[in-house]
Amino acid sequence: MIERMDHLVLTVASIERTLDFYQRVLGMRRQTFGEGRSALLFGVQKFNLHQHGAEFEPKAMRPTPGAIDLCLITEWPTAKTLAHLAEQGVTVEEGPVVRTGATGPIESLYFRDPDGNLVEVSRYL
Repeated sequence: MIERMDHLVLTVASIERTLDFYQRVLGMRRQTFGEGRSALLFGVQKFNLHQHGAEFEPKAMRPTPGAIDLCLITEWPTAKTLAHLAEQGVTVEEGPVVRTGATGPIESLYFRDPDGNLVEVSRYL
Protein backbone atom coordinates (compact mmCIF):
# COMPACT_ATOMS: atom_id res chain seq x y z
CA MET A 1 0.00 0.00 0.00
CA ILE A 2 2.75 2.51 0.91
CA GLU A 3 5.05 3.59 -1.92
CA ARG A 4 7.53 5.93 -0.24
CA MET A 5 8.00 8.54 2.44
CA ASP A 6 7.16 12.11 1.41
CA HIS A 7 8.32 14.07 4.45
CA LEU A 8 8.93 13.90 8.15
CA VAL A 9 8.90 16.60 10.79
CA LEU A 10 11.89 17.56 12.91
CA THR A 11 11.11 19.51 16.07
CA VAL A 12 14.11 21.75 16.64
CA ALA A 13 15.43 24.24 19.16
CA SER A 14 16.46 26.68 16.39
CA ILE A 15 15.12 26.56 12.85
CA GLU A 16 17.92 28.81 11.55
CA ARG A 17 20.65 26.70 13.15
CA THR A 18 19.06 23.53 11.76
CA LEU A 19 18.73 25.04 8.26
CA ASP A 20 22.39 26.07 8.33
CA PHE A 21 23.60 22.64 9.46
CA TYR A 22 21.63 20.54 6.98
CA GLN A 23 22.38 22.90 4.07
CA ARG A 24 26.09 23.21 4.84
CA VAL A 25 26.82 19.66 5.99
CA LEU A 26 24.39 17.60 3.89
CA GLY A 27 23.68 19.82 0.89
CA MET A 28 19.93 20.03 1.48
CA ARG A 29 17.94 22.93 0.04
CA ARG A 30 15.84 25.34 2.07
CA GLN A 31 12.16 25.74 1.23
CA THR A 32 9.79 28.33 2.64
CA PHE A 33 6.12 27.42 2.32
CA GLY A 34 2.72 28.18 3.78
CA GLU A 35 2.81 31.14 6.12
CA GLY A 36 6.58 31.30 6.54
CA ARG A 37 7.18 27.66 7.45
CA SER A 38 10.58 26.11 6.71
CA ALA A 39 11.62 22.78 5.24
CA LEU A 40 14.76 21.08 3.96
CA LEU A 41 14.52 19.42 0.53
CA PHE A 42 16.65 16.53 -0.75
CA GLY A 43 15.92 14.08 -3.55
CA VAL A 44 12.13 13.70 -3.63
CA GLN A 45 11.73 14.03 0.16
CA LYS A 46 11.77 16.81 2.70
CA PHE A 47 12.04 17.54 6.40
CA ASN A 48 9.47 20.04 7.66
CA LEU A 49 10.81 21.98 10.63
CA HIS A 50 8.81 22.82 13.75
CA GLN A 51 10.15 25.31 16.28
CA HIS A 52 10.00 23.66 19.72
CA GLY A 53 7.22 25.26 21.73
CA ALA A 54 5.57 26.72 18.61
CA GLU A 55 4.80 23.59 16.60
CA PHE A 56 2.37 23.51 13.69
CA GLU A 57 -0.85 21.61 14.43
CA PRO A 58 -1.43 18.75 14.37
CA LYS A 59 1.85 17.54 15.82
CA ALA A 60 3.43 14.55 17.53
CA MET A 61 2.18 13.76 21.02
CA ARG A 62 5.50 14.80 22.62
CA PRO A 63 7.52 16.86 20.10
CA THR A 64 11.09 16.98 21.35
CA PRO A 65 14.34 18.20 19.78
CA GLY A 66 16.94 15.44 19.58
CA ALA A 67 14.58 12.44 19.61
CA ILE A 68 15.13 11.21 16.02
CA ASP A 69 17.54 8.74 14.40
CA LEU A 70 17.83 9.29 10.65
CA CYS A 71 19.51 7.23 7.95
CA LEU A 72 20.27 9.15 4.77
CA ILE A 73 21.75 7.61 1.62
CA THR A 74 24.57 9.13 -0.41
CA GLU A 75 26.32 8.03 -3.58
CA TRP A 76 29.58 9.62 -2.41
CA PRO A 77 32.41 7.24 -1.50
CA THR A 78 32.87 7.01 2.28
CA ALA A 79 36.30 8.68 2.15
CA LYS A 80 34.80 11.74 0.41
CA THR A 81 31.98 11.92 2.97
CA LEU A 82 34.47 11.65 5.85
CA ALA A 83 36.62 14.43 4.36
CA HIS A 84 33.59 16.69 3.86
CA LEU A 85 32.35 16.12 7.41
CA ALA A 86 35.83 16.95 8.76
CA GLU A 87 35.90 20.16 6.67
CA GLN A 88 32.56 21.14 8.22
CA GLY A 89 33.80 20.45 11.77
CA VAL A 90 31.45 17.51 12.26
CA THR A 91 32.62 14.80 14.66
CA VAL A 92 31.91 11.27 13.48
CA GLU A 93 30.83 9.20 16.49
CA GLU A 94 30.99 5.83 14.77
CA GLY A 95 32.02 4.46 11.43
CA PRO A 96 32.57 3.51 8.85
CA VAL A 97 30.63 0.39 9.82
CA VAL A 98 28.58 -2.08 7.76
CA ARG A 99 24.86 -2.14 8.50
CA THR A 100 21.71 -3.34 6.75
CA GLY A 101 19.65 -0.78 4.81
CA ALA A 102 16.16 -1.12 3.37
CA THR A 103 17.43 -2.87 0.23
CA GLY A 104 20.76 -4.38 1.27
CA PRO A 105 24.12 -3.83 2.96
CA ILE A 106 25.26 -0.25 3.60
CA GLU A 107 28.41 1.38 4.93
CA SER A 108 27.49 3.99 7.54
CA LEU A 109 28.88 7.01 9.38
CA TYR A 110 27.13 8.35 12.49
CA PHE A 111 27.16 11.92 13.83
CA ARG A 112 24.84 14.40 15.58
CA ASP A 113 22.94 17.43 14.32
CA PRO A 114 22.66 20.62 16.44
CA ASP A 115 19.74 19.17 18.44
CA GLY A 116 21.50 15.87 19.15
CA ASN A 117 19.53 13.83 16.62
CA LEU A 118 21.57 10.87 15.42
CA VAL A 119 22.30 11.21 11.71
CA GLU A 120 23.51 8.15 9.80
CA VAL A 121 24.89 8.83 6.33
CA SER A 122 25.30 5.62 4.37
CA ARG A 123 26.14 4.32 0.94
CA TYR A 124 24.96 1.03 -0.50
CA LEU A 125 27.74 -1.52 -1.00
